[in-house]
Amino acid sequence: MTDPVHTVPRSERIARWVLVVSFLVLIVTLAGMLIKVPYAIERPGPATDTLGTLSDGSELVTVKGAKSYPTEGALYFTTVRVLGGPERHITGWEYVMGHLDGDSRVVPEEQLFPEGVSEDEIEQLNEAQMQGSQKNSIAVGMRSTGVEVPQDNIVASIGKGYPAADQLELEDEIVSVDGKRTNRVADVVDGISDRKPGDDVDLVIRRDGKERKVTVETTDLGGGRAGIGIGIESTFDYPFEVRIDAGNVGGPSAGMMFALAVRDRLTPGAMTGGERIAGTGTIDDSGVVGPIGGIAQKMVGAQETGADWFLAPESNCGDVVGHVPDGLTVVPVGDFTEASDTVEDIAKGETADFATCEDVVANAG
Repeated sequence: MTDPVHTVPRSERIARWVLVVSFLVLIVTLAGMLIKVPYAIERPGPATDTLGTLSDGSELVTVKGAKSYPTEGALYFTTVRVLGGPERHITGWEYVMGHLDGDSRVVPEEQLFPEGVSEDEIEQLNEAQMQGSQKNSIAVGMRSTGVEVPQDNIVASIGKGYPAADQLELEDEIVSVDGKRTNRVADVVDGISDRKPGDDVDLVIRRDGKERKVTVETTDLGGGRAGIGIGIESTFDYPFEVRIDAGNVGGPSAGMMFALAVRDRLTPGAMTGGERIAGTGTIDDSGVVGPIGGIAQKMVGAQETGADWFLAPESNCGDVVGHVPDGLTVVPVGDFTEASDTVEDIAKGETADFATCEDVVANAG
């Protein structure tokens, strides 16, 4: 006589499978929450109107000591939110979700954070870059209206072991290079690098109010580029006061948009013609617009805020092509004159002849 076969009821088998699957899901979820990975996520950040007002009702760009004018429209500077960092690695789940989000970009931490630098040091660097960007943008915006802004180019840093360490001191003013007066930082940099490493360069500096001539041997800074190992910072003698309040935003990438806002506040009428224009780009003391990071995310932020136009550094065009959100028109610019002309052309509706980043990339190829 055989024993009866005991079969597990179907409902009990299902319950067991649900328990096993739930346990596995719990393990995977906990692992995703606890495992940290050395990556960071760039996400679209808020866009702020440089022509707008702050929470207390004051204008973001204010002018004192000179006539300023009301305006309309918007000139947005765009930002990127970064999740992660050397002191706060993202979780495995955040890594996965970042890849699944089409508006985000997941990158190794070292692409965004210098090795061996703390988050406090990074915050201080970003703040310093923002301050420098604002100083340049105020000078460029003023000069674009015909205002004279005197400038000194000061030695702000000297690399240890470089040739300049024996000849120069911090806060020396670089007056000329090889007999040519240096009005802008680029005049200093280009003047020194315009030779072979190992060649001498003649500088006139001003120290303690007295000029002196020094000769420094250049060295190879990498790639055959001649230099002497100094960092230059501009100091400006503004004829009146312009203040920019960007809140807690750091970094140099809002410089171009700040300069446009300064110009708009110092000239009659609305430069935008009432249009909503966003953009990004660093700006140096001579008005050159430089590249920035996270431009794909910044374009999304511009679209979300309702902007129709976006000014992008020409040098970022390779990152723009293929990532422009629907409804946003991107115009590449190389310097402040191009940027301000573009804004004024948008205001007048004269946009048919605008170049595109596709044009820039095709011509570069």
